[in-house]
Amino acid sequence: MSLKYSVGDLTIHRIIEQEAPFIPALDFIPGLTPEVLTENRAWMREAKALDDQDVLILCFQSYVVKTPHHTILIDSCIGNDKPRPQRPAWNMKTDDTYARALNAAGVSVGDIDFVMCTHLHVDHVGWNTRLENGRWVPTFPKARYVFAKQEYDHWFAENAKAEIPPFADSVLPVVEARRHELVGNDHQIGDHVRIVPTPGHTPGHIAVAMGRGKDDAVFSGDLMHSPLQTLYPELSIKFDVDPAKAATTRRSFLERYCDTDTLCCTAHFPSPSVGKIKRKGNAFVCAAV
Repeated sequence: MSLKYSVGDLTIHRIIEQEAPFIPALDFIPGLTPEVLTENRAWMREAKALDDQDVLILCFQSYVVKTPHHTILIDSCIGNDKPRPQRPAWNMKTDDTYARALNAAGVSVGDIDFVMCTHLHVDHVGWNTRLENGRWVPTFPKARYVFAKQEYDHWFAENAKAEIPPFADSVLPVVEARRHELVGNDHQIGDHVRIVPTPGHTPGHIAVAMGRGKDDAVFSGDLMHSPLQTLYPELSIKFDVDPAKAATTRRSFLERYCDTDTLCCTAHFPSPSVGKIKRKGNAFVCAAV
């Protein structure tokens, strides 16, 4: 299984925290019918995207990208010591899996220049902070944390109505430490990093494109969760805040990168998680490289 990719002048490392059965396919994707699941069961099981009980297998991971100028972490996964009672596998976790994966990639927390969150859901912000003497502090001491302003404003307003634990323990402490930047959709970092607005899963969800002069790689975040959604872009998941917008965004993203050399680095597809988007009839596949 490949954990390292080189494209253009980028080096990309996958940092896997968990990869496991998550939620039954028919529950996770409300528009999925038993008939369509049956048609696709064989290849999905072969791709390790579906288990024997028809539960979707998802990977939970970050990407570390080295450009000629910076070391950038895309999404910070689940985290340790976080109260997540709804998800037993994430609740008050204390393992060293993530730290070992960073170490295996030859990266320390002090090496990260920027942390970029595609959105502010629980499994994309967890390692933004760590517990130190009973307080949440930024995990990556030198890093600037880049949040899309539209996304941040949405969750700030929601959190004001009733506390949202991942926002309270994994985003606000970064803001209080003044390590954050709130950016618009035209934001760039140097000549290698650009934001691609991809709303639908959340109001301010972004993808991140990287490469000098062209998109050598794109990090799609939660634009799609399962390879089934490349074949059926109209299928949105139950956690999408705007399922219709998510479906439109997904198809236009797949059209944009289809039959190009851009590496598509997905957040949750089962390993190897990285591929190139190819057209298949009126739909697409993410072909492993």
